[in-house]
Amino acid sequence: MKICFLSDANSAHTKKWCKYLTEKGCDIHVISLNPGDIEGVTVHHFDVDREMMNSGNSMDKFSYIFKARKIKSMVEEIKPDLLHAHYATSYGLLGAFTGYHPYVISVWGSDIYDFPKKSFIHKALVKHNLKKADRVLSTSHAMAEETALYTDKPITITPFGVDTNMFKKLSHCKNSKEFTIGIVKSLEKNYGIDYLIKAFNIVKTNNPEKNLKLEIAGQGSEKDNLEQLVDNLGLREQVKFLGFLKGEDIVRTYNRFDIAVFPSIIESFGVSAVEAQACGVPVIVSEAEGLLESTKPGFSSLVVKRQDEKSLAEAIQKLMDDEKLRNTMGTNGMEYVKENFRIEDNFEAIIKIYEYMLKKN
Repeated sequence: MKICFLSDANSAHTKKWCKYLTEKGCDIHVISLNPGDIEGVTVHHFDVDREMMNSGNSMDKFSYIFKARKIKSMVEEIKPDLLHAHYATSYGLLGAFTGYHPYVISVWGSDIYDFPKKSFIHKALVKHNLKKADRVLSTSHAMAEETALYTDKPITITPFGVDTNMFKKLSHCKNSKEFTIGIVKSLEKNYGIDYLIKAFNIVKTNNPEKNLKLEIAGQGSEKDNLEQLVDNLGLREQVKFLGFLKGEDIVRTYNRFDIAVFPSIIESFGVSAVEAQACGVPVIVSEAEGLLESTKPGFSSLVVKRQDEKSLAEAIQKLMDDEKLRNTMGTNGMEYVKENFRIEDNFEAIIKIYEYMLKKN
């Protein structure tokens, strides 16, 4: 099966899709606006400036449109069995422009939660792109409900799975002299990391005798603001910013955590929470819908209010004081992930969708 993805070649999620499908014998091509390489995959890329696309200037954001004709010719030359755009806006628009079928769009999050709310033009653009797709995929039921505001097409749920052979509990990573709270997430406003820092400050103040650490892994536009908050609260010695991590480094980092916390304001699907649970770490999540789908509240996770550092601090304190509860929830999390989010099971379902579409086509 030859599949062409319209997607960012640097995205960890794109790489995950490519890795699994190439191992299944698929011939994968990726057309990426940004330069990038993926092992075993033919990547066709352009030199579109990512920072320019993310700027506030509308013309800069839509600069990729000038590549549309070239991409259309490229797809016709590749002649894939199936074209799949990851993102309903930029790559979704480029896919719609090609007129190629069968055509799949995966919605990711901000393309559905944020983009169409900017103006009636943005809303019309998302509707247009989804209309051109033969199949629409969403990683969560919550995001599917949001997507349904812009299309009457059926939306198939395809959760982000994790490799449980890689994301697993390790026995040699924890420092017994420290109690470590942590998060692995992009440093963006939507993920509420500032509330985690404030909650950590409350817990530290209430437990001066404990050696508490907060580790924050990831990169993003909020890094300077978060570091300034840490300095303002006098937490520089207790809070460590780890930067961007990948692969085995993420696994080792999760295994250092006594608690993983994900206080998102908006979350389409909590793949980071799934990874933490797979490593046997008890998690605290906000009531963001995508996080409620990626954990099992009361079984593998505690749920707190969004944008509420006091509620978050209380949940951290509860797990910190109860080692038995932490261990039980950690074990429950591994069980929950193996039953629901094994990458093999999730991608087998995707392959069946592809095969059904090709047969129907």
